[in-house]
Amino acid sequence: MANGTARRTVAVIGGGYGGSAVAKALDEETDVVLIDPRDAFVHAAGALRALVRPDWAENIFFPYDTLLKHGTVRRGRAAAVDPGGVTLASGERIAADYLVLATGSDYPFPAKTDTDLAGDALARIRDAHAELAAAGRVLIAGAGPVGLELSGEIKAVWPEKHVVVTDPAEELMPGFLPELREELLRQLDALGVELRLGTALAEEPPSAPGRLKPFTVTTTTTGGDAIGADLWFRCYGVRSNGDYLADGRITARDAQGRVPVTERLNVVGHDHIYALGDLTDLAEAKMAGYAMKHAEVVAANVLAQVRGESPTGTYRPSPPSVLLPLGPGGGVGQVPTPDGPAVLPAEQVSAYKGRDLFTGRFAELFGITRD
Repeated sequence: MANGTARRTVAVIGGGYGGSAVAKALDEETDVVLIDPRDAFVHAAGALRALVRPDWAENIFFPYDTLLKHGTVRRGRAAAVDPGGVTLASGERIAADYLVLATGSDYPFPAKTDTDLAGDALARIRDAHAELAAAGRVLIAGAGPVGLELSGEIKAVWPEKHVVVTDPAEELMPGFLPELREELLRQLDALGVELRLGTALAEEPPSAPGRLKPFTVTTTTTGGDAIGADLWFRCYGVRSNGDYLADGRITARDAQGRVPVTERLNVVGHDHIYALGDLTDLAEAKMAGYAMKHAEVVAANVLAQVRGESPTGTYRPSPPSVLLPLGPGGGVGQVPTPDGPAVLPAEQVSAYKGRDLFTGRFAELFGITRD
């Protein structure tokens, strides 16, 4: 793209963790247009706490109108992208000198909201809370970080509920240290969570997830064990949000719908188009913290180009790490250190994440003061 002193337009498609962060970082020196169909940023890392504590749920929503001082936020859904801009589902086209693809991924409710309106999302959370509060037995399908965190949140509010977590995998949290698995198993047992690994459901429960309707399902284990519950949640099934790239004009996506990027986070073949977060094909877990690290690299490189300099920022996929709260005071973590990976105890996980689930960090990003 041409260099010079004129302000350049940057279209950021997707206002999630990475998109909001990169838009904020570019706001002073470029004309940023942040495109997202939602009317507010949703802090998905707090969604499970919001489910069990509806009085706290408003803390996960941040209006976009406080994010940027100079740029604009355009409510709309991207329908197609070309090297010179983006076309919205409404037919409007937004021309841009630089493009940042930051549309992330979808995941089943309650880990992510399933509506574009904050008011509707909040009502959905409160409705699901009422259903959950009335359930004595809860089935969680999926023993990844989301399913385990949800079990801990439920037990923190309703220790008397019977919570069973199933997963076809034989091992808990594969790829992490044995010490982390041992501590997770210890805490889950202390909470009274029934963990059934190596257990797949023969079919999904007949009721919709999050709806109170007693049922019994069988497993595919020998003899077909039965599991009875009043309500269930699906905690698996991530899906990349890249349908607007289906025409292949920008790039071909992999089998998971992800976009190939260079070490500078350019979409392969385009020095003025970037991608970040869950949409990328980077070999690392899809986590909000990584998306925000991607945003730092992308912002630095775009600013270098705008200033007529060579972009030098690079990103290397992060080693396995996790902060997995089990309620406000429990959980376990694993972080990289110069001496290798280290396991964090519940006290540190609570201090870093469990107490407020990083809501304070996003209030600062969006310039919002909350009690």
